[in-house]
Amino acid sequence: MKKIIECVPNFSEGNNMAIIQQIADAISNTSDVKLLDIDPGKATNRTVITFVGDENSVVQGAFNAIKKAQELIDMSKHKGEHPRFGATDVCPFIPIANATMEDCIACAKALGKLVGEQLNIPAYLYEYAASAPHRKNLASVRSGEYEGIADKIKEADWKPDFGPAAFNEKSGNIAIGARDLLIAYNTNLNTTSTRRANSVAFDIREQGRVKKDDAGKTIKDANGEDVRIPGTCKSVKGIGWYIEEYGIAQVSMNLTNINDTPLHIAFDECNKSAFNRGMRVTGSELVGLVPLKSMLDAGKYFLEQQQRSTGVSDSELIKIAIKSMGLDELSPFDPQKKIIEYVMKDTTKKKLVDMNLVAFADETASESPAPGGGSIAAYAGAMGVALGTMVANLSSHKVGWDHRWKEFSDWAEQGQKIKDKLLFLVDEDTNAFNKIMDAFSLPKTTDEEKSTRTKAIQDATKYAIEIPFEVMKTAYSALPMIKEMAANGNPNSVSDAGVGALCIRTAVFGAYLNVKINASGLKDKEYLTSIMNQVEEIKLNTEKLEQEILDIVSSKM
Repeated sequence: MKKIIECVPNFSEGNNMAIIQQIADAISNTSDVKLLDIDPGKATNRTVITFVGDENSVVQGAFNAIKKAQELIDMSKHKGEHPRFGATDVCPFIPIANATMEDCIACAKALGKLVGEQLNIPAYLYEYAASAPHRKNLASVRSGEYEGIADKIKEADWKPDFGPAAFNEKSGNIAIGARDLLIAYNTNLNTTSTRRANSVAFDIREQGRVKKDDAGKTIKDANGEDVRIPGTCKSVKGIGWYIEEYGIAQVSMNLTNINDTPLHIAFDECNKSAFNRGMRVTGSELVGLVPLKSMLDAGKYFLEQQQRSTGVSDSELIKIAIKSMGLDELSPFDPQKKIIEYVMKDTTKKKLVDMNLVAFADETASESPAPGGGSIAAYAGAMGVALGTMVANLSSHKVGWDHRWKEFSDWAEQGQKIKDKLLFLVDEDTNAFNKIMDAFSLPKTTDEEKSTRTKAIQDATKYAIEIPFEVMKTAYSALPMIKEMAANGNPNSVSDAGVGALCIRTAVFGAYLNVKINASGLKDKEYLTSIMNQVEEIKLNTEKLEQEILDIVSSKM
C-alpha cells in the first residue's frame, strides 16, 4: 500500500495572493503530490498550505515551496500577529495512511539537509524529529522570533541542525518537524481586548498561567522555577490576539492531540471560561483541514447535550457540528474543502451511490450488465436498514419517551453503520464483476499467460463470491434491530419496520443468488463447501426472523 504523508508548511505571507499562488504552484507542480488546501490569514500575515504525497514526493514538494518562498518573501519587512522566525516558518510532516512517525522523521531530516545545504537557510528539527530535548517544543525553537535570531543563533544550545549558524536576514530560520495530526483552531470572542482573550487562553491551555502572589509577584518553586496553574485542556497550546480583519479578539489554539482534547471540548472549555469572565464565544474557525472523525464526534457530542439521537447520517452530524461551534460565522464552511478525507477523495471515479434515484434506475436498466442483481440486493438492504433506523430516530424523539432517547439512539447508530457498509457494497459488487471481466480479457497466447489468466479468473471469481456473501451477512445483522423497533419502537411506524424486514429479505436472498451463480465457476471446492454452508444458514435464519417481525407487525395493525 502506498504511504500517504501530510505536509503543512506555514509561510510568512498572508496578503499578497500572487506570492501565495506561486508558492502553491511550486507544490502542485511537483510529481505525485496532491494540494489539499490553501488558507491565508491577512491579520496574521501567514498562509497555511496542506498537501499530501509519499515519502519522496512530499519532501520534494516541500523543498520546492521553501525555495520559492525564499525568492519571494523578505522577512526583514514582515509584520504579523502570529509568532514567526522565517519565510517558511514551520514545515511539519504528519503520518496519514500506511506511514509511521519514523517515516515522517526521515522526511524531516532529508528536507532539513536539502534546505541547509542547497538554500543556506538555518534549519531546526522539532517535535518527534528533535535532535535534543530542549528543541522538541516549537515555541522554544521559535522564541525570540525573527528579531532575536541574530543573537540566539550564536548560542551553543541553538546551533542549527542543518545550514549555517549565521543570521539569514531575508529568509530567517525554518523549523522542520514530525508530529501527530494537529488542529489549528480559533474561537471568536465578543470583545476586542487581547488581554481578555489571553485570560481565556490561559484558563484552557495545558501550560496554564504563571502563579502570582497578592502583590502580583511570580511565585517560584524550590528550584527557582515559576509555579504554574495548569489549564483545563491537555495537549492544547493557546494565546489570545486581536484580529483587525474581523474586528474581534480570538483565542488561537493548537490541539496537538485530539484524543486528549477533541475539538468540541476545546470549544466548550472556551465557552465556560469566556462566560465566567463576562464574555461569550460567538463562533470559531478552523485553520487548514480537519479529520472527519473530529467533526462527527463533535456532532454526536452536541446532539447528546440535547438528548437527541446520534444515529443520523454523517452529513447531518457535520451540519450540527458546524452550527454548534459557529464554524461558518466568519466565512462559509464547506465540508468538501475543509475535511481531510473529503478533500483527498478521488472524484474521477464515479460511484453508483452518488447518483440520484432516477439516474441509478436508468443505469441499472441500460444494456450494461453492471450494476446488476448484486448491487441492487445491497441497495435493497441499505433501504431496509434505513427504515429501521428511521423508526429508531422517531422513537427517540417521541413525546413522553424522553427517558428512552439513549436506548433508541444506540439502535439508530448501529443501523447507520450497517447502512453505510451496505452502500459501500453496492459499488463493490459492481467492482467485483468488473474484476472478472478484466481477468477474462487477459492474453492467453503462451502457457505462462494462460496460467496467469486462469489464476486471475479464479481470484476474481472468489472475490465475486465474497462480496455478495458479505451483503448477506451485513443485511442479516440488521434484522435484530428491526425486530426490536417493530416490537418496542414508535407504534405509529410499525409498518415501516415491516417494510424494512421485507427489504432485508430481498437483500439476503438476492445476494444468495449471486453467491450461487458465481460459485459455479470456482474450482476450490473446500472453500465453496464452507461458504455454502454459511449462506444456507443465513438464508434460513433470515426467513425465520422475517416471519417473526411480520407477525409482530400484523399484531399491531
